[in-house]
Amino acid sequence: MNQRLLFWVPAVLRMAVLLVAAGVFWSMFGFEAGLVLLSLALVVMLFIQLRYLDQLSTWLDDPQSARLPDGWGAWTNIFARLYRMRRDDERNQAELTEWLARFRQAMHLLPDGVVIMDDVLFLEWCNPAAEQHLGLQHQRDKGMRVTNLVRSPDFIDYIILGRYDTPLTLSLRERKLIVQIIPFENRRQILVTHDVTESERIEEMRRDFIANASHELRTPLTVIVGFLEIALGTPDLDPATRAAHLKLMAEQGHRMQNLIEDMLTLSRLESLDYPLKVERVPMPAMIEQILAEARALSNGKHTITAEIDGPDVQGSGDELRSALGNLASNAVRYTPEGGSIVLRWTMGQGGPQFSVQDSGIGIDAKHIARLTERFYRVDKSRSRETQGTGLGLAIVKHVLLRHGGSLQIQSEVGKGSTFIVKLPASMVV
Repeated sequence: MNQRLLFWVPAVLRMAVLLVAAGVFWSMFGFEAGLVLLSLALVVMLFIQLRYLDQLSTWLDDPQSARLPDGWGAWTNIFARLYRMRRDDERNQAELTEWLARFRQAMHLLPDGVVIMDDVLFLEWCNPAAEQHLGLQHQRDKGMRVTNLVRSPDFIDYIILGRYDTPLTLSLRERKLIVQIIPFENRRQILVTHDVTESERIEEMRRDFIANASHELRTPLTVIVGFLEIALGTPDLDPATRAAHLKLMAEQGHRMQNLIEDMLTLSRLESLDYPLKVERVPMPAMIEQILAEARALSNGKHTITAEIDGPDVQGSGDELRSALGNLASNAVRYTPEGGSIVLRWTMGQGGPQFSVQDSGIGIDAKHIARLTERFYRVDKSRSRETQGTGLGLAIVKHVLLRHGGSLQIQSEVGKGSTFIVKLPASMVV
């Protein structure tokens, strides 16, 4: 039924009943009595209406569906409709609050920075990533102009020129950021920041790896191709010279083979699809084998001993043997003739550990943090003499990462180095 009819029909009926009652009273007790009754009824009805208006005015100051008063007459329908409207508003507000909480949670978890600004670049809101990228603080900086908070000439020029179709590459706070402004509504803008520092670093490492690998392969190939050209151009080359050339070519071929094998090993270790084959590893026997190989590589030029007092472990025997063997062979290569090398396998407080201590040339402190990088050389000329591939410590690093271990390096120039492999106690059998 029409809402207006729902209001007017009961009101007209009540007025009709009141007039009929006043007429009956008039006919029974006279005109004055009927008029008094009619006036009294109108006053009572006016008081009731004013009372409900007062209750409605009080409720409007704090409109809650649970506090809405009950009504009488036409007020019953009015309060019922207000109750339904307020209940729908409360439900919509609850849903909106829930969605807003979810939105803020999602924005907080985003790795990209999000800043909401008004049309004159005053900060309205930002997520934690934006605070980290741009040095903002939402509570402190809200209502301040973003160009006064981000003091970068390139950023200010980007804002002033208004060429928002092309993102801005910005170096800020030792980070490399991709920044873009997106117009939002008529009076708001969104500033999005994407941190590409790590991806740039990985890309640089990739370029360096390709360049270094190409350089390492080019040197032996140049030697081999050079001797082959001599052999082709000099058919009557004397046998002794030819044999010397063949020996050098074989050495360079083995050098390339070792380099490619180490590159493939490193690639497998870095692959997420390469599973860790866990088995019981008899470590004392493995250390004995590594000791024998180190002595063979030294060929009697060094004093190499071992102290073995540690347990067997659970892990990949091949990977652990490769990592520990690399440390031992490096000690032999970088320790001058007559030096000493000690291999130790012990049980420490935090778990088993393997160490290689040598009396070699030592390493300057500035190089230690970078030793596990691919192809990183402390002394490039000496590395060529030792025939190392430059990937040994990178392999050690990734093997230990796969086993939950760590590598510590202690060294002093001219006094030798100690490489310590620490494995977790959970690996002990």
